[in-house]
Amino acid sequence: MALKEVKEYLKKYNAENRIVVLNESSATVTMAAHALHTTEERIAKTLSFKINDNVILIVLAGDAKINNSKFKHFFHEKAHMLPFDEVESLTGHPVGGVCPFAVKPGVKIYLDESLKRFETVFPACGSSSSAIEVTIKELEEFSNSTNWIDVSTI
Repeated sequence: MALKEVKEYLKKYNAENRIVVLNESSATVTMAAHALHTTEERIAKTLSFKINDNVILIVLAGDAKINNSKFKHFFHEKAHMLPFDEVESLTGHPVGGVCPFAVKPGVKIYLDESLKRFETVFPACGSSSSAIEVTIKELEEFSNSTNWIDVSTI
């Protein structure tokens, strides 16, 4: 269902036909890189957190990890990932398919600086077997992100 919503959402950017539906799982960075014939760092993984009872998504490069001290400095709170069983109901996407497109109202999206090393990256599209290749500028536009942040370590 989330894949269908992402396709509908991306229509306003004339990008819905660029979604690739894979014959294998792309639920992890390693699986996505293999399925898309690219490197792990170019997978744009989307992590979900709760900050002061608000849900946020942070999109970062596949080889980046959340740096807890940078996260706390920026958000003034310790990083708390959403529990597995709450991800879909709070973001609109299942684990393995969480992406910065067609999310639930009120979910803020942040893009991590780790992505700026690449011309294009591959975020998921609402399922554990879908993705789209986008430029960094397109990712910024399509995601309606709040802003760029630096909360990762490579």
